[in-house]
Amino acid sequence: MSRKRISLRQELPLLVWLVIVWGALWQDFSPGNLLFGALLAVGVARLFYLPPVELSGRFNILYAVPFALVFLWKVVVASGQVLYLATVRGSKVTNAVVAVRLRSHQDLIVTATGHVISLIPGSLVVEVDRSTSTLYLHALNITSPEDVEGLRNEVRSIEAGLIRIMGSREELEAVRMEAAA
Repeated sequence: MSRKRISLRQELPLLVWLVIVWGALWQDFSPGNLLFGALLAVGVARLFYLPPVELSGRFNILYAVPFALVFLWKVVVASGQVLYLATVRGSKVTNAVVAVRLRSHQDLIVTATGHVISLIPGSLVVEVDRSTSTLYLHALNITSPEDVEGLRNEVRSIEAGLIRIMGSREELEAVRMEAAA
């Protein structure tokens, strides 16, 4: 089986990340250990097919900083809500699995959206349908169709924020047109 050759420019971020993970796992960032980690990273990248992550080539720090602050606020608020649900409501909490179809079909945006959602207490990605860019979320305290729509809007809002930060120009334009409508 032949596969398309990936350029070093595309593969370099993966290799650097694998070397950093290697050093962190061994808790040893000595030159010899990092060199051995680099050899292993190249071996892994050559032996096992990993689809390249296509980057849009843009990163907007002016959207990233407010996004990070809002994310931290959501984590704090959701932690309080989960504490309340666990201590006061207990086993009477209604849960649901909700499908949310995303705008973006870029693996990076879909993955980042799923991670952000999973890091906010009260929701967890249980499945990703890569072909349709659909996240399936397990969420706490979903009692009505309005709650389901609220969750979907929240996820799409997070995705829009990530598109503003690092999405393609086409996706950014689609988000801007959707916001203007």
